[in-house]
Amino acid sequence: PTFAALATSLAMQALVALGEVENPLTKARQKDLEAARDTIDLLLMLQEKTKGNLDREESALLAELIADLQVRFVENAR
Repeated sequence: PTFAALATSLAMQALVALGEVENPLTKARQKDLEAARDTIDLLLMLQEKTKGNLDREESALLAELIADLQVRFVENAR
């Protein structure tokens, strides 16, 4: 297990909650904006709590994932 795998896994959960990726269990796309927001908030907390402890690549990946998910959240919340 790596930090990148953890961050990517959480991002995938958010994408499923946004309805952007089909749920692997139900094979359907469903929006759950509350769950998406919670997962994005979890990634933000992870970013804050690991500040100064990640290498450059890990930090960049986390920032990219968060920024992308925030944009997608806003688009889906309309």
